[in-house]
Amino acid sequence: MALGARLELRQGQGLVITPQLQQAIKLLQLSNLELEAFVEGELERNPLLQRDERDSEPDREETPRAEDASAEAASDHAASADMDMAHDQASPGEHATGDAAEAAHAGGAIDWSRAGKGGSFEDSEDFEGRLTREKTLSEHLYDQLTVAGLSPAANAIAAVLIDGVDEGGYLRCDLTETAERLGCELPAVEAVLVTLQGFEPVGVFARDVRECLMIQLKDRDRCDPAMVALLDNLDLLARRDMNALRKACGVDDEDLRDMVAELRGLTPRPGAAFGGEPSQPVAPDVYVREGLGGLWHVELNTDTLPRLLIDQRYHARVSGGARTEQEKVFVADCMASANWLVKSLDQRAKTILKVASEIVRQQDGFLAFGVEHLRPLNLKTVADAIGMHESTVSRVTSNKYIATPRGLFELKFFFTSSIASTSGGEAHSAESVRHKIKQLIDGEHNEAEVHSDDRIVEILKEIGVDIARRTVAKYREAMRIPSSVERRRMLKETA
Repeated sequence: MALGARLELRQGQGLVITPQLQQAIKLLQLSNLELEAFVEGELERNPLLQRDERDSEPDREETPRAEDASAEAASDHAASADMDMAHDQASPGEHATGDAAEAAHAGGAIDWSRAGKGGSFEDSEDFEGRLTREKTLSEHLYDQLTVAGLSPAANAIAAVLIDGVDEGGYLRCDLTETAERLGCELPAVEAVLVTLQGFEPVGVFARDVRECLMIQLKDRDRCDPAMVALLDNLDLLARRDMNALRKACGVDDEDLRDMVAELRGLTPRPGAAFGGEPSQPVAPDVYVREGLGGLWHVELNTDTLPRLLIDQRYHARVSGGARTEQEKVFVADCMASANWLVKSLDQRAKTILKVASEIVRQQDGFLAFGVEHLRPLNLKTVADAIGMHESTVSRVTSNKYIATPRGLFELKFFFTSSIASTSGGEAHSAESVRHKIKQLIDGEHNEAEVHSDDRIVEILKEIGVDIARRTVAKYREAMRIPSSVERRRMLKETA
């Protein structure tokens, strides 16, 4: 058979994900902090995009350009009304303005928009931050090093060891490797370490928990042989094997209780009291408020939604001045990207609101009566109710938080597996069953009241929850609740 080349035309259908669609999908799963960083990058890349810093109060008069843009947004809003709720807030963007072009100095080449105000420290956030922030553990140790009076060589060793201390105050570098790296003898490094272990807070520069507690006991002059034996058998203390501890320490029950109480008064993480990196507070994406007649009002947190504007006047100016084909293509791409981003942000906000509203509708019992009334819920149920795909619902609920009268929860908190009912009725939420297990264990006040896992299974079946013993054990361990044997031992010690 002869081989030859030929051309054929075939018609077929295929699903193609455009870059714009990929961007819209990516925006759905971003948290508000990640979204802010993404938008900041787009603002730097696209000269036609600007952040809307105008007052959003409804009684404020808008310019004719903003009114025209609002009319466009209103028509777009009507076209996609099936994705809105009656109480939806203003969309994140889709306005156009030319204010920035008016403010630009003709022919100017320097952008002063990011310049700080002179004459005062009122807006010097970095300056105020340096004055008001907490001192870190490393800075505290360096301050003590400057007055320790060590030799230059010992100072160099000490600086390396300070850099090897973690946030808890433990030394995480190997002394032998440090000595080889610095080109000195190991005893010199060990001698500096002994000096550093006398720094505040007491217990810093320890290499493990035992050494940390030992340093603190020596500082209190309480490091006797019995205490040393107790520190050598911390694993027995973790297992609460008091009989073996008594034999190892050679003391009676009363002395052992006093030693354990003294040990609990020590600090296993001495460096934790010092400032570290400031934690970012979680800002809710959605608010839920109770209204009249038992209805729940769901609204977006507009503070977390980027407000962007497209500078139409600047676009007209640069597009009219574009001479080469490359310049025209660049301006057209910037305009298309800006329009798509604004619409994607608007669609993201609507989708979050739609999903959150359906979750609130499904879990209204939890909002009204508490965690015991949390219903089993999965992604398919919500997706079918709002006419979206499960993957879309999954992306929307990732790293999104909702503020309710019962607290701040991640949207994924409301999706729980179901546990069958013994009577064949409505299934129970796994989260509500975990709450029931915790309530039963919290009600144990003496050894006789401690429930084994088998007894918890029997109690739950009496109230209509069909659950296996291994499931009870799994939920108990997930909540970090010890076994019934350990709980009896703990109650016996505190009796």
